[in-house]
Amino acid sequence: MMRCPAGQTFEPTRQHPDYYALQLGLQVLSGGFYASRLYQDLRERTGLVYSIDARLQSGKTRSVFTVSYDCDPGNVAKARALVERNLGDLQTKPVTSVELQQAKILLLRRIPLGESSIHGIAGGLLDRSMQDLPLDEPIIAAKRYAAFTASDVQAAFAKWLKLEDLAQVVLGPNPQ
Repeated sequence: MMRCPAGQTFEPTRQHPDYYALQLGLQVLSGGFYASRLYQDLRERTGLVYSIDARLQSGKTRSVFTVSYDCDPGNVAKARALVERNLGDLQTKPVTSVELQQAKILLLRRIPLGESSIHGIAGGLLDRSMQDLPLDEPIIAAKRYAAFTASDVQAAFAKWLKLEDLAQVVLGPNPQ
């Protein structure tokens, strides 16, 4: 089995308005597990991967976008092609209204859950202070998520994600 992370570093940080549109797109790609585009396309329909995930890790100066999947050695190139197709679709076609609604619900539900314990509240305040974010950032995030349209998500992915810049590392035996 191969572990295949592919990623790109880019400019939008947590302070950038496009951060939230990118998060919505990521929910469409890999949030909601069984309902996500990547899971449906690469696991359910084609059976090319055992698992797949997309993430955006943002710091004070840059962000790292990654898609990671586990697959058999012979499926690495096929899976990569389908990942790129899905990313390209996010750049060229608006997500459906159902996908957008589901992504918003998933992200909005996380906000109160993340603040539902003393540890969550303290960790959230500490993280926001270290990231130079306003302490009420979860409220700001909720308002932004609720206001975004499918076109906003498409525009953010088209602006920031460069498929030709995705670097991939393949971990495991040499694929034949």
